[in-house]
Amino acid sequence: MDKGRLAGQGPRGMPKRPPFPPTAPRIIEMLAFPSVQLLDVTGPVQVFASANDVVTQAGGPAPYVVNVVAQAGGNVTASAGVTLAAAPLPSVDRPLDTLMVAGGDGVHVAGADPLLVDWVSRRARHARRVASVCTGAFLLAAAGALDGKRAVTHWSVCAELARRFPALRVESDPIFVQDGSVWTSAGVTSGIDLALALIEQDLGRSVALAVARYLVVFLKRPGGQAQFSTALSLQVADDEFGALHRWINDHLAEEISLPVLAREAGMSERNFSRRYVEATGLTPLRAVERLRIEAGRRLLLDTRLSVKQVSQRCGFGSEETMRRSFLRWLNVTPQDYRARWGG
Repeated sequence: MDKGRLAGQGPRGMPKRPPFPPTAPRIIEMLAFPSVQLLDVTGPVQVFASANDVVTQAGGPAPYVVNVVAQAGGNVTASAGVTLAAAPLPSVDRPLDTLMVAGGDGVHVAGADPLLVDWVSRRARHARRVASVCTGAFLLAAAGALDGKRAVTHWSVCAELARRFPALRVESDPIFVQDGSVWTSAGVTSGIDLALALIEQDLGRSVALAVARYLVVFLKRPGGQAQFSTALSLQVADDEFGALHRWINDHLAEEISLPVLAREAGMSERNFSRRYVEATGLTPLRAVERLRIEAGRRLLLDTRLSVKQVSQRCGFGSEETMRRSFLRWLNVTPQDYRARWGG
């Protein structure tokens, strides 16, 4: 890492010597296991390491000590065949700020090991906060750390997590979820988003933004923190309906009916409906609703428009219609969505 260039990454408003409290560094443990997802471990670790560089170059003490730990310690083979050096599991009552559990193909084997599950359960109770990356939520859930909590994991296994652990509430859409002192993140790279959010909570927005700028990632992803956007999911049909999707996004505030869509696609209504469902898995009007929701999410986060103004700009017609759509697809009202993600 070119640490000499980090000093120029801070936002303009960040003072040369920010008022960092002279406290002991926060100890973060990242739990790994055989066949752990490599980026689940290295992504967050690098984010915290970059935060140390930003803060020390601004004159403060390094805020974090990050340890990768594993049941037996030593070398752990991660995905892609890369070997990680890990320390043995520490005593459950040693001082700890944050326990993070990575995911990966080996998480289910790890979650079936009673000794490891017991360690996670007891270690979590000694941590100020607990977090999982991707499918690491399965191991946290097996340890009981997610009971009664809202949680997320990789979109492909959200249903499995909900089925196996009915004591928690799975949300399939967000990049990460915070429920009190428990944080869970979605697929793979979302561990970076989660680590940035933890840094923002600990050290403030300016430090988190400086780290994000240096790593060339978003502090908060566009699209309202969704694991994947509707526009992205509809790209599977771009060869046939790409022009139509662009037209929809340009005319969201207008009344968009099935006859209008069929006309724009140059097809009969019956043929258009059939081919569109085959290509996207959504009915045309459901796709329009999803695109309106996505546009509404952006406006709720990026503007100060009222919910009523957002509903009109996105073509919902009324606040109540927009509210019902948000609840149907996102399980949250527009007001709560803005409060949760708008910062």
